[in-house]
Amino acid sequence: MDDPTIVVLTPGVFNSAYYEHSLLARTMGVELVEGRDLETHNGRVYMRTTAGRRRVDVIYRRIDDDYLDPIAFRPYSTLGAPGLINAARMGNVTIANAVGNGVADDKLIYTYMPDLTRYYLGEEPILPNVDTWRLEEPEAREEVMDRLHELVVKPVDGAGGKGVTIGPKVSKAELEAVRKQILADPRGWVAQPVVQLSTVPTLTDEGLEPRHVDLRPFAINDGDDVWVLPGGPTRVALAKGQLIVNSSQGGGSKDTWVLGGVRQSRGVRVIRVTTSSRTMPTKCSRRKATMGVRSNAESYRRVTVLDRSLRGASRQHRAPARRAPQRAARGPLGGRAERQRFDSGRDEL
Repeated sequence: MDDPTIVVLTPGVFNSAYYEHSLLARTMGVELVEGRDLETHNGRVYMRTTAGRRRVDVIYRRIDDDYLDPIAFRPYSTLGAPGLINAARMGNVTIANAVGNGVADDKLIYTYMPDLTRYYLGEEPILPNVDTWRLEEPEAREEVMDRLHELVVKPVDGAGGKGVTIGPKVSKAELEAVRKQILADPRGWVAQPVVQLSTVPTLTDEGLEPRHVDLRPFAINDGDDVWVLPGGPTRVALAKGQLIVNSSQGGGSKDTWVLGGVRQSRGVRVIRVTTSSRTMPTKCSRRKATMGVRSNAESYRRVTVLDRSLRGASRQHRAPARRAPQRAARGPLGGRAERQRFDSGRDEL
């Protein structure tokens, strides 16, 4: 397909990573949509736009499997769109990442990655794993129970930093609670040493202070080659001393700059991108320029906020000139002009 319609599917503005979703859509030159912006007909997915329906070919989803389609999964979900899974089964839309790929994100699978690399690729891993104990193994579990206060324990099916317990940073009561959970379900937990993440200067309410960060690079596999993109989101833990950088746990993000040329490394290509988010064109060739309803609503909101801000600033600028004699007579805080200006600003918010 020469000119596919691609969308980024987001849970909405109340999601902690919504800013990143909108940034991804904007820099890729595609539409940002919510589940209510999509509809399915005869096994095809369509997006509502200002010019009517437009068929969608690729959905880059930022929604968990369970909430993607209320017909196939959780029936009360309003984040996805009914019929998406059926359309994907029929081959009429591509969903990335594919439904079910979360099995590769299981933390127990992580412990087998070096062996999987040697078995399937016949190579030694370039980067070693962080030492990880499988708590279903009696010897590993015994060691971890003795060192629980100095290790990090994680549920194998957890995501977004949820359920992670950092031994040196929790109370004895919390450690005992985790100990009971591990003994009740050893297969559901792994343990690792505390990894001291790098820190970078971060602007906080108290000024520039060091905060822990980690880099999340993007790698694209087309079946023959792996393309590593120059950059990606750098997660930052905004709370002082916090080691969990996930946005769902209060983390933020920073711009990532990769300086240097193209490097070829064992079949993995690193591509150089010279365009920026300011120069990357929005793809609308061979079709009438339209705008998704989500982009249209967002543009309207921004224009409205700007208009209200300019009106408020204009009124505040004119009020002192009109009411200067009364303000001088009544004092700097008690004049009618000040009350009027305050009321005006309140009405405009």
